[in-house]
Amino acid sequence: MNSALDRLAQLPLGTRMVVRHRIDGGLTDALGDLTARDGQGCTISTRTGPVRIKYDDVQLAKAVPPPPPRRARRTPA
Repeated sequence: MNSALDRLAQLPLGTRMVVRHRIDGGLTDALGDLTARDGQGCTISTRTGPVRIKYDDVQLAKAVPPPPPRRARRTPA
């Protein structure tokens, strides 16, 4: 097992993380919360919806800090 898969196996569900994985034509990242894990892969809940990733496609995985707070809207002076 590679270190990315070790991390995915050890981190608790709900951890915010980024997972780089293979897709047709290259690689992409999924950034969000780890919401599910089974014998075949994991699910990352991203802003645009859940992303199912097979373990065979995982290249890198790491926990990341929470997103910064949103800035207040500017009001015209």
